[in-house]
Amino acid sequence: MGEIKLYEGRPREERSPREMAAYDYLDQLRIRYRRVDHAAAETMEACEEIDRVLGVRMCKNLFLCNRQKTDFYLLLMPGDKPFRTKELSGQLGVARLSFACAEDMQEKLGLLPGSVSVMGLINDTEGCVRLLIDKELLCDAEIGCHPCVNTSSLAFSMVDLLEKVLPATGHVLTAVELSRAQ
Repeated sequence: MGEIKLYEGRPREERSPREMAAYDYLDQLRIRYRRVDHAAAETMEACEEIDRVLGVRMCKNLFLCNRQKTDFYLLLMPGDKPFRTKELSGQLGVARLSFACAEDMQEKLGLLPGSVSVMGLINDTEGCVRLLIDKELLCDAEIGCHPCVNTSSLAFSMVDLLEKVLPATGHVLTAVELSRAQ
């Protein structure tokens, strides 16, 4: 992946409108954040060096839907925790969850596969996506996420996510408890 450099705040050069909108949103809310730029990070393994440089644990972000594609969910969970559809479905009282398709991700969150992030909620102006966060992540002081593209990563306080970002987007989180046991 090469050497990754740590920056404070937004990039000086112009980036894609999708990425710049994430920085604009954070800046408008007066949220301080650290940033790194890197090659496309599409897997949790690719995020290990990013985690180290940012000093934060990047979370796994999964975009899910019910069988009828009428309910959509954004799940944030520790990257090293296994995801079990049945376990989460039971907690939500949903018969069956599956991964939502790329078209739905683009339509609901304005994101492309590989760049799913809590920052995508800024694009969900109709409140179509329900945010789920594993309780273990809520204990972290900071959250690591992509700024709507997978070639940069951010870290900012969990308090800012909960008290500034989510109220600004109109989203309320549902805390879930996913087990580590096989």
